[in-house]
Amino acid sequence: MKNKLINIPPIPAVLFAIISVQSGAAIAKGLFPVIGAAGTASLRIGISALILLAVYRPNLKKITANQWKLVIPYGLSLGAMNLVFYLAIERIPIGLAVTLEFIGPLLVAVLGSKRMIDFFWVLLAAAGIVLIAPWSSNGIDLLGVLFALLAGGLWAAYIVLGGKISKIMKGGEAVATGMLFAAILIVPFGILGNGLNSLTPKLFSLGIALALLSSAIPFTLEMKALGQLPARTFSILMSLEPAAASICGLIFLQEYLTFNEVLAVLFVVIASAGSTITSRRQEN
Repeated sequence: MKNKLINIPPIPAVLFAIISVQSGAAIAKGLFPVIGAAGTASLRIGISALILLAVYRPNLKKITANQWKLVIPYGLSLGAMNLVFYLAIERIPIGLAVTLEFIGPLLVAVLGSKRMIDFFWVLLAAAGIVLIAPWSSNGIDLLGVLFALLAGGLWAAYIVLGGKISKIMKGGEAVATGMLFAAILIVPFGILGNGLNSLTPKLFSLGIALALLSSAIPFTLEMKALGQLPARTFSILMSLEPAAASICGLIFLQEYLTFNEVLAVLFVVIASAGSTITSRRQEN
């Protein structure tokens, strides 16, 4: 698995990561009623840490002081981002949560832009987000909205820290070590909330699938991409997340797309493709 993931080019790696995360979200949806958001996040992060540590076997004794200064906050932001996002989708629709969460990566893209064409792609992606968000919904849980916004801030931190750590540490080792600290932070929430007390062999097997699809595979792919793509390009590519969430809603939950949502999908796809093309031209 490790070598196959490493050989995937950076742009397909981001796209595969998005598909993997959204597939995992469908599994998490089924676990929420049984073990709760904290329990699901703990199961996901804990098993992911075990899988990644077994696959990459990072030598913690050889990690330098400079690497520790980045990999620890990277792992903590990664873990907190996942827990807070699950708390958000417990209270508000997943499409709204993903849309609000994307404010974080969008800010990274704006702050990293220097050319007018970069701002155009960001604005196009932002237009898609506005269209896809169910702003007209009534009775939206304010705490859920705040959790989603906080998850967006943590996502921005994850992108920035991931980009830095990928320059001084091998991607797989960085993700495995970071996931270890994410587990140290998040697993206690699942234990204290009694969510893990309801585990059965079937739920544990679903947890393994969730860990692979939502954490182990996508975070490894994203770390590879962060080491080879500009932060702004990575951020705009990740704008596919709201569209992917809506498409998965149609496939798994029979949630049909409105005209505005279809238009939003087109906007974010064009923005992602455009940012990739112009980024390549700049490099060449």
